[in-house]
Amino acid sequence: MAVFKPMLAGARLPDRIVACVGAMICIALTIVVCSQLPIALDKLPIIVAPLGASAVLVFAVPASPLAQPWSVVGGNTLSSLVGVFAFQVVPDHTMAAGVAVGLAILAMTLCRCLHPPGGAAALTAVIGTNDIHAAGYYFAFAPVALNSIALVSLAMFFHRFSGHSYPHVPLPPGDSLEASGLHLEDIDKALADLPDHYDISREDLDVLLTHAELHAIERRQGPKKS
Repeated sequence: MAVFKPMLAGARLPDRIVACVGAMICIALTIVVCSQLPIALDKLPIIVAPLGASAVLVFAVPASPLAQPWSVVGGNTLSSLVGVFAFQVVPDHTMAAGVAVGLAILAMTLCRCLHPPGGAAALTAVIGTNDIHAAGYYFAFAPVALNSIALVSLAMFFHRFSGHSYPHVPLPPGDSLEASGLHLEDIDKALADLPDHYDISREDLDVLLTHAELHAIERRQGPKKS
């Protein structure tokens, strides 16, 4: 049963409920907003499926670097452009699907907007309907870019009341930083030593480790005497 345990550190039920409400409201409003735009007349979908995955990131893990506004808008839009390019250039659709996703990862990485749903956006441009194929590069801007802009705009408004910062701004370490022997350059070197990548910014990691060290100091010192 250990494989079914939640893997996300710090996840709390109240935050998950807020995420559910936010995704429910903002996805519905995104459809309402985008349905009023001319894209509805072009036989293109009003909203693309990858936006559902974007909503999971934006509302469930709003502090993630993968969920920030530029990651959502840039990642989805660039990936869609890459997907259209792959469909038009690679004759075999099976190969085009693989090329689209692979190049989308490269494009997002180079432009600092890595966003997992972007892979689905690139794939949609290849395996989508004839109307999507006929739209060509226009598909990347309407509906994909418009959907993404609408979602992050609504998320900024929603998170203003949810208690989360979005776009995420790391909390300043404050005076407690002096109690820690760690510095950002130490964290950079530690990350370079490890083979894996982590879904947390170095600034947030700095604050997290500083607080963890302070709690460790308090634990070793024992309860304060009154």
